[in-house]
Amino acid sequence: MFKWAIIFAVIGLIAGALGFSGAAGAAMGIAKLLFWVGLVIAIVLLILGVTIAKKVT
Repeated sequence: MFKWAIIFAVIGLIAGALGFSGAAGAAMGIAKLLFWVGLVIAIVLLILGVTIAKKVT
């Protein structure tokens, strides 16, 4: 998920540098969304991993 966020951020930066403001804004919006979704998924999996580890030991 973070890999795709970085890819869309790079696409947004390149599009912005070339003057494609609409495409740059869209790509950066997608990058932000993917970053936050990835972060939430990572936190949920971390919490689940910690709670399951306590039950196993």
